[in-house]
Amino acid sequence: MSRHVLPGFRLSAGYTLAVLGGCVLLPLSALLWTACELGPAGWWAQVATRRVLASLRLSFGAALLAASIDVILGLLIAWVLVRYRFAFRRVCDALVDLPFALPTAVAGIALTALYAPNGWIGSRLQPLGIEVAYTRLGVLLAMVFVGLPFVVRTLQPVLESLESDLEEAAYTLGASPLQRFSRVLLPLLLPTLLTGYALALARAIGEYGSVVFISGNRLFRTEIAPYLIVQKIDSQYDYRGAAALGAVMLAASLLLLMAVAVLQRWTHRWAVLR
Repeated sequence: MSRHVLPGFRLSAGYTLAVLGGCVLLPLSALLWTACELGPAGWWAQVATRRVLASLRLSFGAALLAASIDVILGLLIAWVLVRYRFAFRRVCDALVDLPFALPTAVAGIALTALYAPNGWIGSRLQPLGIEVAYTRLGVLLAMVFVGLPFVVRTLQPVLESLESDLEEAAYTLGASPLQRFSRVLLPLLLPTLLTGYALALARAIGEYGSVVFISGNRLFRTEIAPYLIVQKIDSQYDYRGAAALGAVMLAASLLLLMAVAVLQRWTHRWAVLR
């Protein structure tokens, strides 16, 4: 007779699968079913328009770039918060979670107020010929803002758990600070960096509230795919068209996240073999 470590395994497993099916699989199945009602020709007519393709390029292109920026900034911030002690460190650490606490609409309004041509920062950038609000740069900025905490909070526990023995050994062998970081620490941090990258990417792809205000929703320039989905539902009551566009975003997001997961697994094996 088999025994499980935890009692009530079948009940807890059944409850977990039921919640997962009801909260995740059922809505996704409904989305795909609604999109399939259009048929191949109708689906292609919905997603192959110039406006939709431009919004998809902007959403995924900006999300990929924003997640890459978040990895660099997140590593730097997590490193400083873990390795250094300075005044107001706890305040800075708490501010990292601000994008989590702020409603996305509030974040978008705040960013627009700062970077609009008459805003505190935008008014100073405009004489330099730099426009942030109502441009693609503003879309990128909003995506970086909402994704940064994922990278920082993913990296912090790993940095705190790293022993200093390896760094000290590399130092005694004459390794420079750059060599100690690139050859000793970076291979250990790479799987975690990819995890943070995947989380920031997933958040940026589906972000709506913080982007829609600062983007200005300019046709063929700053419209993101989530905005078009909302437009199809609110103004056109086109639920099938919205589902078709949502299915495209779902498929592309899954492919990107699967690629990151495979790369993360490969880098983890590579780090262990080293």
